[in-house]
Amino acid sequence: MRKKYSEFHSFTIPIHKHTYPSIRIFYRPHANADSLPTTPSPLPLLVFIHGLGGSLSQFHPLLKSLANPAPCLGIDLPGCGLSSFEPKSWDAYTVGALVELLALVIENYRDSQAGQGIVLVGHSMGCSLAALLASSSSPYPSRIADHTLGLVGICPRSSPLSEKETAVIRRLLWIPSPLFDLWRRWDRRGGTESPSVSRFVGKEADLETKKLQEKFNEQSRTAVWRRMVKGLMDKKGGDERSMGGLPGRQVWSGLEVPVLLVAGEADNITRPEEVEKIAEFLGKSGADHKTSDGGVSGTTPDAPTQAHTPKIEKPGPNNSKTVTKDRGLVTQCTRQSNQAPKPRASISIPKPRKLLKRTILPAPASHALMYTSSSCHILSGLISDFLAAHVDPRLSLGWQLQYLATDGKWAVKNLIKWQAVVPVSGVIGGIFRAMKTLREADKRHNPKRFAEEWGPTGNGEARIGDVVDISHDSPVYDPHGLESGGVRYHKFPTVSKIPPMPSEVSDFVAVIDRLLAERTSRTSQSSDSENPMMLKGHEQHLVIGVHCHYGFNRTGFFICSYLIERRNYGVQQAIDEFAWERPPGIRHGHFIDELFVRYCVGLRRVPTL
Repeated sequence: MRKKYSEFHSFTIPIHKHTYPSIRIFYRPHANADSLPTTPSPLPLLVFIHGLGGSLSQFHPLLKSLANPAPCLGIDLPGCGLSSFEPKSWDAYTVGALVELLALVIENYRDSQAGQGIVLVGHSMGCSLAALLASSSSPYPSRIADHTLGLVGICPRSSPLSEKETAVIRRLLWIPSPLFDLWRRWDRRGGTESPSVSRFVGKEADLETKKLQEKFNEQSRTAVWRRMVKGLMDKKGGDERSMGGLPGRQVWSGLEVPVLLVAGEADNITRPEEVEKIAEFLGKSGADHKTSDGGVSGTTPDAPTQAHTPKIEKPGPNNSKTVTKDRGLVTQCTRQSNQAPKPRASISIPKPRKLLKRTILPAPASHALMYTSSSCHILSGLISDFLAAHVDPRLSLGWQLQYLATDGKWAVKNLIKWQAVVPVSGVIGGIFRAMKTLREADKRHNPKRFAEEWGPTGNGEARIGDVVDISHDSPVYDPHGLESGGVRYHKFPTVSKIPPMPSEVSDFVAVIDRLLAERTSRTSQSSDSENPMMLKGHEQHLVIGVHCHYGFNRTGFFICSYLIERRNYGVQQAIDEFAWERPPGIRHGHFIDELFVRYCVGLRRVPTL
């Protein structure tokens, strides 16, 4: 993806007059930009800014996820990644020059005529550059601050370099480059186990992350590092409004947009305490959230809520409320109907309010948390939730998928897609089989044939005694066909495209607990004289079938949630188990991200500043 959407351009910044002849730009427009509302403004542009010695490649896991709901722009700073090391003037790598270059690139790609806003996503030093671009009290005023709708800081630094840090850097800069290169080679002894790798990712990181960090270290040019680090400590005055150096209290306190700060507990480069300092600058002290010890049992309290749906100006299908009663089970579904509105010209978007959310991921989360397999999904989910809830509700991929689903769920093209899907999965966690929905008119996957093939009267093991239909619509089959074959039918309506809400998961878990308890009761009370479908031998091997339309996303989310909450599965373990028995597994990346956020992170609601 990065290669396909990358291009190289020359930029000349007007104030410093430096020309950068070959800057690598990654720009991926939204795949459905023409079909989504553009009034009062297009979808915000996400801008990714890497840190000292880094490159755009470090954002790859995030780009794979966040490029789906939003247009994305990234840059390899001069001499970093694939950008050429030109010019070589030290003045071209000061903080001021880099901020000016970023502002120029953003204005070249932002749809200024349509009033497109931006969200800045920075890592390490990139957070400082983002703050300088977005703050109303920045020493580098530009149009970018007026159009910034939000800021995400990953492993941020709160203040300028200290006198001690400055003294160390000055001594390093006195070392000639050839000697400095020798020291770097010595520091890399041991490859993935070298100090140069563990300094960033920690000794407990997985091998793939260590390999990535080793690659990033090798790509970092000494000459570029020396120039940039000198630019970080250069100042032309004694206050924070002076030109040069990293931002501190004055700049951070000038942010008037929603801010999300994420740090790693085991980060040795920018300590997690930096997040609390920035929070203090913004007017909040104390942690909004710190993750637990990484355990995944039970339901996470105050899990992130779904973003509210933007208000459509013209009349369209309203939210529906469905109440289904089934053997004592009452389920309410008050979320938006599957019959999503067709694209319209105007949409009401609430203005983002100034607020702060911050999260510290537990060890081994480190400075490399955005490309570490154990934390990148969590980070992606946190950012996605933040963008949809506090920046622009249209940045919810679920909302977009609903909005674009203008065809009937069972149009002919979807029928062909449905026919190609394997009807029933293998046994998942010893409890479930995932299914696609039944069709009354289908020759094979209809209720009567299904009950004969998969119902409790068969001779095979792990047959299906209950079917839980989680689709929102009325079923496109007659459930009586299941019931007459001994398969009990239960309706639990939910909405497609959007990860189930925590309350829905809790209700689903309760339903499955009840069904298992009822089965145990039936087994203990059964006798040889009873209906053959109730015999112990059959009940002992019965599992529960769960289906939405195709049996991948919502079905996978609910099943994985149950395995995590009731069977002590780890998040990745549950996802892998589902994918193994129902390949290719959960298809929507934002569903996977939400599972990691829901069960690896405990969030508290953050008050508005």
